[in-house]
Amino acid sequence: MQALDAGEVRRWAAACVQSMDAHRAAIDRINVYPVADGDTGSNLLHTLRSALEALLRAPVGERSDAGGAFAVLAKGAVTGARGNSGVIISQLLRGMAETVRDQAEVTGPLLHRALVRGAELATAAVSRPVPGTMLSVLDAAARATRLDALPEVASAAAIAAAEALDRTPEQLDVLAEAGVVDAGGRGVVVLLDALVAIIGGRPPELAAAARVSADVAAQRRPDNPLVAAREAGSDLYAYEVMYLLEQATDVAALRDALDDLGDCVSVVGDGSDLWTVHVHCNDVGAAIEAGIDVGRPRQIRVARFADAVSAEAGRFAKDRAVVAPVRGDDLAELFLAEGVAVLRVGDGETPTPYELLQVITGTGAGHVTVLPGDDGLIEIADEAAIRAVAAGQDVVVVPCASPVQALAAIAVHDPRRRAGDDVVAMAEAAAATRRGAVVVAREAAITWIGPCAADDIVGFADGEVVLIEPGPPSPDALAKAVCGVVDRMLAVGGELVTALLGRDAPAGVAETLGDYLRANRPEADLMVYRGGQSDSVVILGLE
Repeated sequence: MQALDAGEVRRWAAACVQSMDAHRAAIDRINVYPVADGDTGSNLLHTLRSALEALLRAPVGERSDAGGAFAVLAKGAVTGARGNSGVIISQLLRGMAETVRDQAEVTGPLLHRALVRGAELATAAVSRPVPGTMLSVLDAAARATRLDALPEVASAAAIAAAEALDRTPEQLDVLAEAGVVDAGGRGVVVLLDALVAIIGGRPPELAAAARVSADVAAQRRPDNPLVAAREAGSDLYAYEVMYLLEQATDVAALRDALDDLGDCVSVVGDGSDLWTVHVHCNDVGAAIEAGIDVGRPRQIRVARFADAVSAEAGRFAKDRAVVAPVRGDDLAELFLAEGVAVLRVGDGETPTPYELLQVITGTGAGHVTVLPGDDGLIEIADEAAIRAVAAGQDVVVVPCASPVQALAAIAVHDPRRRAGDDVVAMAEAAAATRRGAVVVAREAAITWIGPCAADDIVGFADGEVVLIEPGPPSPDALAKAVCGVVDRMLAVGGELVTALLGRDAPAGVAETLGDYLRANRPEADLMVYRGGQSDSVVILGLE
């Protein structure tokens, strides 16, 4: 697609509502700036629904071309803007509408200019812009490219926005401490991704506009006008005041008056004679009187933050979750089948605490148990847990130096128990599981039991070298080494042997181990799984 006409603008508006509806809860959960009790996703969704419904209700003549469609969207967003994030998005749409006024279609260069103007008006709507918020994400999208092709402009804007979103924790300490990105910025990325999808013909055609409107109305929950969550601003102010203002004579004076009363002040217009006013304050009467002094307020909405439902009570979607960083695709599928949230770790890679933290917060659980499953991942798990705890989640790391210990912990996990009791049971199961491994030496080395050469087979038990089998690593030599390590581990007793077969495990090694146990250790059972790990031929566990 090389240009957006009125129909495509409408499809984008519908896609924005559908995408934001899907992401609303997740965006609400990561809203931690400046206090962790916001509803950014809900506010964005309300604002976008207002814009879409205005477009669907508008006479055909007013939305017959792209410029007219954008104008109606912007007016609807300004009228229905909810919260700071909604006000900012309304100004993005207003700036786009100003740029494409009277245009039948929106081409690539025009879209670029529209994003630039939208970002300018969005920044102007905020009294004290802060880096690391959705304004930074919008600015990055606007500055992304000056290419001519519409798909390239949209794609470059979406990519730049996503990259800027990833940088928001570097700009705002509170985001870094909580291990999240800016909630409003994530909303911007959702909108731009929807635009890229529409321009690229993905997803399939959306439902008819009337049906979209009906679905939106059916999904809407009744709002309580006396309840609000604090999306931004200082907790020194108890009320959120919003109203529409007509016939305004001195908007600058109104903004100054509201700045003296509170914070989170925005006074933004639709480009004609309608303004949306927003402020957090303690003197509700003075905020309304300030509007009366310069114009005619209507649709006045006042909400008291103290009446809002506790954010912590509604913040988490579920009670418990288990998280594990996992090496090996087969092993990851094994963990996923047990209901564990997995961070897949590639060959030779070490994840950052932030990557693991994203999985922890992404569970939406109030209590999370982390099973590192690797000596090298325990410290990373501890750091991620600290940041998650600072953001309000209850996170406990169960020390696991091997994936077989993590599997043992998962086997006794019972979400019906008290969280503390469940963690104790999982920790005890992991600690009671001895661990072993068989690897192929990549280079010569000196071990506790003697030297080994490259391609020798080395057996470990509980982190110590217990066996060296001369190379090359033939199937028979590997199977012999596996049996040798298990025999040494069983010397002090055990009832269940677990074997995780690595990517390079030879065919028949599991059968050879089973035959060995039946002949020499009939008291021990054997469980075999495909692990797919690349750093060891076989990982062994003994319970």
